[in-house]
Amino acid sequence: MRHDAESQTGTAVRAAEGYAGDISNTLAHAWWQAGEAVLVDVRTDAEREWVGFVPGAVPAAWKQWPGMAMNPDFDEAVKAAAGNKKVLLLCRSGVRSIAAAKRATELGLEAYNILEGFEGDADSNAQRGNKGGWRLAGLPWRQG
Repeated sequence: MRHDAESQTGTAVRAAEGYAGDISNTLAHAWWQAGEAVLVDVRTDAEREWVGFVPGAVPAAWKQWPGMAMNPDFDEAVKAAAGNKKVLLLCRSGVRSIAAAKRATELGLEAYNILEGFEGDADSNAQRGNKGGWRLAGLPWRQG
């Protein structure tokens, strides 16, 4: 979950500053499946490889591992992915995707941050995947 978010399973777009808004993973999935939007996974290649990925999502890392340096190819990748559709940005927990949504908006795209991200927030044992996120919602994903 992100900052002030509670479990986000609704269909409303939450107002945000600098991009089109925050949406639940279920709304993102619905828009994507309906062909209204493109899903862009902004996690690193390593995260997608080791933790899991969404089949059909466009990989466009916001930052690169190791070192978490900005990806110089992000702008071109997200513009190419978008076409004339909404852009739904997915990261680990819904934080990096805010920065990516702001940048995509600066590029002239209608960009949304997916609350909770792929894995959600860390639980009391500092483990992810138990408190929100794309995977926990039972949405399509694969590992390896």
